[in-house]
Amino acid sequence: MTPKTPPGQTRHRVYHFVRKRLLEGRPPTVREVQAAFGFRSVQTARAHLETLVSEGKLIKEASKARGYRLPEVGQLPAPALVPLLGQVQAGTLTTAVEDPEGYVAVQYRHGQETLFALRVRGRSMTGAGILPGDVVIVRQQPSADPGDIVVAMVDDEATVKRLRVRKNRVELHPENPHFKPIVPETGDLVLLGKVIEVRRYLENIPALAFIHGGHADLFAG
Repeated sequence: MTPKTPPGQTRHRVYHFVRKRLLEGRPPTVREVQAAFGFRSVQTARAHLETLVSEGKLIKEASKARGYRLPEVGQLPAPALVPLLGQVQAGTLTTAVEDPEGYVAVQYRHGQETLFALRVRGRSMTGAGILPGDVVIVRQQPSADPGDIVVAMVDDEATVKRLRVRKNRVELHPENPHFKPIVPETGDLVLLGKVIEVRRYLENIPALAFIHGGHADLFAG
């Protein structure tokens, strides 16, 4: 049996196919992407394209069959204020967003309304360059690819780890040999989102970095 290609690898190939077509002036339709990769359904092709849009690698113009285009080089949206959340309890991310500890200014090409920020507590991700006190910017999403750094809820506590899948089981791996992987039972894990940016302040935090509220001790690293 031929092993299944990891979703992230397939999406990488889809991106380069669409990018090549766009640079040639021949924007593909969703069905052309489906045919090019032999996907069984057009929904699979659309899902890959929508993820590329959410990641800011493509822009989708509504109501156009060939409406995908590349972001303009150097063109970024105005900074948006992203909520800096306190300790997130299971199932209450929406409530936390409505009552944040403060806000962080973030410049992101697409979907700023889906972002939130957390301050790291703990040293389990030092090998990935994420240190205690760092602020991580997280894009809300219910799934991620193996190898992504994610924020997940386990036993009512949010944690940042690298996502791995072994023997069809999801594992959360630290990037520090002094910590052990977390292997939650089925149903005990809720993925909150993918870490897309890490911020660190070497001296005093800039006065405008956080709007209202103090330093929030947010989640166990």
